[in-house]
Formats: sequence, structure tokens, C-alpha cells
Amino acid sequence: MKALLLLMLCALEPIEVKGATNGSASSSTSRSVNIGALFTFNSAIGRAVKPAILAAIDDINSNSSILPGTKLNLIFYDTNCSGFLGTMEGPNRFKSGEFNKPASIQDADNIRCRCVMASILCLAQKSKLMEKDVAVAIGPQSSGIAHVISQVSNELHVPLLSLATDPTLSALQYPYFLRTTQSDYFQMYAIAAFVEHYGWKEVITIFVDDDYGRNGISVLGDALAQNLAKISYKAAFSPGASTDNIADLLVKVNLMESRVFVVHVNPDSGLGIFSAAKSLGMMTNGYVWIATDWMPSVLDALEPEDADTMNLLQGVIALRHHTPDSVLKKHFTSRWKNLKYAGNWSINSYSFYAYDSVWLAAHALDSFFNLGGNISFSNDPRLSSSNDSSLNLTSLRIFEGGEQLLKILLAGNYMGLAGQIQFDSERNLVHPSFDFINVVGTGSHRIGYWSNYSGLSVVAPETLYQKPGNRSSGNQQLYSVIWPGQTTKKPRGWVFPNNGKPLQIGVPYRVSFKEVVYKDKDPPGVSGFCIDVFEAAVNLLPYPVPHNYVLYGDGLRNPEFSDLVNDVA
Repeated sequence: MKALLLLMLCALEPIEVKGATNGSASSSTSRSVNIGALFTFNSAIGRAVKPAILAAIDDINSNSSILPGTKLNLIFYDTNCSGFLGTMEGPNRFKSGEFNKPASIQDADNIRCRCVMASILCLAQKSKLMEKDVAVAIGPQSSGIAHVISQVSNELHVPLLSLATDPTLSALQYPYFLRTTQSDYFQMYAIAAFVEHYGWKEVITIFVDDDYGRNGISVLGDALAQNLAKISYKAAFSPGASTDNIADLLVKVNLMESRVFVVHVNPDSGLGIFSAAKSLGMMTNGYVWIATDWMPSVLDALEPEDADTMNLLQGVIALRHHTPDSVLKKHFTSRWKNLKYAGNWSINSYSFYAYDSVWLAAHALDSFFNLGGNISFSNDPRLSSSNDSSLNLTSLRIFEGGEQLLKILLAGNYMGLAGQIQFDSERNLVHPSFDFINVVGTGSHRIGYWSNYSGLSVVAPETLYQKPGNRSSGNQQLYSVIWPGQTTKKPRGWVFPNNGKPLQIGVPYRVSFKEVVYKDKDPPGVSGFCIDVFEAAVNLLPYPVPHNYVLYGDGLRNPEFSDLVNDVA
């Protein structure tokens, strides 16, 4: 029997991959269940998850202890196309009058539903996607596409196991959305803890201007505020920005005070920022660069490491999803090079999460069938096409067992490659944690961990879970860092901005006691004992203090100090 229906935002022709089964399983197979996978496969994350998903399907179909008599079929959907076209089609139909003006709240709800479906159907019709019945969807990685797909999952009661990290993708808005990786909400709090650990109060964020970038940086602002720090400037660039545009953006932020930069971009565009930064001299002493988990996804794909790429990233701090060491993880990693489609691409944390997502779906379907569950569909009157509509919305049906399958998924609890697969009350994976890595030489090394249980630590989070939580400031620890410029000295994190005003110092233009202070023809325009003492003190400071001397008085009589104070005030 076939399973449930799935829609996608932008699809090319679906590729059906029938998983292999062992002899005993195939002889007793009485039904097959389709699982859909939505990813941009020609991307750093897509290339890492595809072999993992295929391996999970094969492992499940060859395991007689789970889903006996059932074979999982995998259907891939490549989301590598413009989301703009899909999301604009529905509103355009509404504006053109194809969707009539609502006469009631119920009618408005029906139109909203049809607009969402129109947004999806505009490109899905070409791929005959309506003919595919999918029980569970895995993906997408794109936050923008995930928002739209989640709405469709809600309407059709299709559980969506997503690797999208956008923190605004919440169960409150999307009941059928389950995140099977770590949310950027926790990653941003990890960065805020790192910034607080080193005593910096301001950061500049560089991010891609889309749902993924904006929503992540918004959470970072809230997290910093709790530690009395802030984002001093948000430097956003559009997806697909040119090298020149990125360079112009970096020139602008380099004129500002903060020297702590947080880079939150997509894996396929992030290295361009550091290439531009290096050419501008921004990877030297005094700079701090913090990259989110996109960077380890790129670094893990470099095997062997590319010397030119590593040279761009010297001293950078990056966050990686923490996946505890285990026998399962070690065994799967050893298999990687022999997996289908693995090619020359290396494994990363998204590979583990993708593999675990398929197993989570398999465990849930197994329980669903054991409880007497059945795959059946019913028509939704809200999706009925009007006589003047060209959309075949009647082909969309609701999965009647979707709510039951969702409850089983939420109750799941097992150990996977990425650690414990279990959801909390907000439908996030339990025990969110990250590794902090430092890029040095031809590789990177871990300088510590962050978890929402114990904060910063040099001890693995899974060890600390067995002890009482302790997030006191004295217990927050990290190993030493080699910063840009190959120094271990902690950067101050700020400079006087090049576009700021220098300090203006009033100097009495006296006619007596010229040994104390007097006008001089040579720079800086004044001299004397007081000037020498002030300059000596300024030179002892660990940072520059741009300043100018401003003579006060006419040089014919000594000025009154009270007049000088009044003019300054």
C-alpha cells in the first residue's frame, strides 16, 4: 500500500530510488512506503546528506527487525531553484481575481489555503508530483523553502523532519514540523557565551539577507543583550552578492569600532567573505572572526585540506554541531567512502542527522503499523478547485493517520549517530550542544564545547549531563586560542573608528609660563611640559587615541579657565 502525499516548493523531476532488501524481506514484502527527501543536492549540505539517506534506506530494508514485510522507497526532490517564483504565484492569482474576494472568515481561510497550494503547485505540476504518495518528508535544508513546505505539511498532515536551522520554524506555527538537527537559537546563545567569556561588548554581524540569516542574527541580538552586550552594526548582503559587493561591505565595517565579526552565511558562499577580508588586511592582529556551523560543513568537505582555503581562515573560530563519539558513529564513518554517491565528499554532522532522520521515520512507521495504523486519505473541501481555476487542487488529500504518526515521532527516543534522538516540549532535539573549533595551520582543533546545560566547558557535554549543572562564571572554560595574526594574546575587540572624530583638546594660548604650554610651529602645533606629559601617558595606552590640540585665546593675554570650561560645556 502506498503512503502519504507530499508537495514541494520547487521541484525538478523526482528521482525514485528503491532501497535494496535482503532475500527474506523481499519474499515477504506486502507493502511499500515512500519517503521523500527535499534537498539542494548540488550544495555542501546536499552532497553530505544524500549518501547518508541512501545508506539508511538500505540498512533499514536489509534489517528484518524493523518494518517486517515493508519496504521503504526513497524519492528525491532537488530544491535547487528559485523560491521566488513559487511563493509569488499564489498572491498573483489572488490579485488577478482568480480567487474571489472572501465573503466570510471561513471563506478567507479557504482562500489562504488555496493560495499556499497555488504557490507550491505552480512548479510541482511539471514534475507530476501529485502522483507520488509520501509518508514522511525529510528536509529541506533551506529555511525559506522550509517555511512554505511546513505550511503544506500542516494542511495535509504530513510529518516533516527538517534539517533547516532557522529558529522561527516553531512547532507553535507548524505542528507537523520536527527539527532533526540543532536550532540556530542555541547556536546564537553559544556565540553570546563565547563573546561574554572574552569580555567583548560589541560585535558586528555579517550575514546573508534571507530568512536563515536575518532570523539567526535576531536571536543573537537577544542573547547578547542578556549579557549587556550588543550588535553594533548588522551588515547584510543579498544571496548571490558579487565579490565586489562583499568587498564594499567589508570596507564599510572596517571603518567601525568593533573588531569582533560574526559571520552567518550559507556554506556555498562563505569563503568569499574571508577571501575579501584577507585582501583587505582584516585577518591580522586585533581582529576576531567567529563563523557559525556553515564553516565546518565546508572544511569537512575538504579532503585533503586545501592549503589556499586554510590560509584564508587562519585564527578563525567556528561552531560545529556536537555529535558524541560512539561505536555506531565510528562504524558509519568507516563505511562512508564506500557509500553510494559519497564520491570525494567527506562526512559532516548533517550526514549523521540525515541518517538518524530516516531511522526515526522507520521506527515511527513500525510502531504506527504495530498499533494497527493504516495509510488512508480523505479529500479536503478547502482544496477543491473552482470552475475558473486551472489548478487541480482536488488531487491533494489529507492523510488521516498523520496526527497519530506525528505523536509517535514526538515520543521517539533512541541513540543515533548524532546522539540521543528525542524531542523536548518545544519539539527541539534534547541536549543541544556545539564544538568550538579554531582554524590553525593546515587544519583545525577543538578548544571546547558549549551546551545549554553547562555553558562553556573543556569537558564533553555528555559527561557533564551526569553531574549537577554548573553555569557559574568561574566554571566557564575554554582552551587557548590562536587568533588571526598567529598570536595567543586576546584581541581587545575594538579600535577607535577610522570614520570617527578625534579627541579635541583645548590648550590655553598663553603669553606667560610658556614652559608649561605654548604654541609651536611644528606638529602637533603645541608643546611644553604639560603636552609632553600627556603624550607620554597616551603612548602607554594599549590602543591609539586620535586627538587634536585646539588653541584657546588670542595670544595677547592669558585666557580665563572659567571661559574655557564654559565653552567646552
